[in-house]
Amino acid sequence: MTAKILDGKAFAATIREKVAAHVSALKDKGIHPGLAVVLVGEDPASEVYVRNKGIATREVGMASFEHKLPADVSEADLYALIDRLNADPAVNGILVQFPVPDHLSERDIVARIDPAKDVDGLSVINAGLLASGQNAMVSCTPLGCLMLLRDTLGSLSGLDAVVIGRSNLVGKPMAQLLLRDSCTVTIAHSRTKDLAATVRRADIVVAAVGRAQMVPGDWIKPGATVIDVGINRIPAPERGEGKTRLVGDVDFDTAKEVAGAITPVPGGVGPLTIACLLANTVTAACRVNGLPEPEGLTA
Repeated sequence: MTAKILDGKAFAATIREKVAAHVSALKDKGIHPGLAVVLVGEDPASEVYVRNKGIATREVGMASFEHKLPADVSEADLYALIDRLNADPAVNGILVQFPVPDHLSERDIVARIDPAKDVDGLSVINAGLLASGQNAMVSCTPLGCLMLLRDTLGSLSGLDAVVIGRSNLVGKPMAQLLLRDSCTVTIAHSRTKDLAATVRRADIVVAAVGRAQMVPGDWIKPGATVIDVGINRIPAPERGEGKTRLVGDVDFDTAKEVAGAITPVPGGVGPLTIACLLANTVTAACRVNGLPEPEGLTA
């Protein structure tokens, strides 16, 4: 059996189409959703991410507010900007691009953002809302994984899911989302006793541990759906001296021969993250205006 390859780029395009339709409907009501992105310093990778987010935001018809601050910006000045964005009714979502310079605290920055505008879903308030089953802003990558799983499998009710990884960004919120969809959920990690046996019983495997090709194909239950969140760079001597290539946390070549469906790396989960950032911004705009949440774009 060869697994169905889940095309994250195509699915992300579908999400963006839904976002654009909801944005258009909101504009008809006089509401123009807006996303503000703050970049501190001149990290080349971060500059690319921020530029791509701005392009994607404008393409779906939302307003894009981009703020670039010097690497030596003071904590007070950064917080003053966040406070202004919190108070600005034109801004529905706020994202500070991480990493930030060492003199700034990512935890304190997240805490400064209004939880209703925390479209990255990183605040402890949103984590608590998610854990208690209330309306939360959900971290973008887990939200995208959930949407992809629903699209692939339909109802997730009763399925056995294993999440490998316990980070606040992916592992923990992913487990909460699967639990809310009535899966039986196990959170595993690098120190789990007999990790292979734990993974082998799963109908759904979400690998988000950050170790290249850690999960071999013989850990996968035949027919299981595998969502690989990992992005790891390994040497690729076949491409030339000093060359590298991207791989996930799952050994794709062996796992695809066993799984029922699997995401590749690259091209799987990665494209979903920005799409879900846009979805969260629309959700925030609906909530602040007392409107129903956008169908098909929330957890």
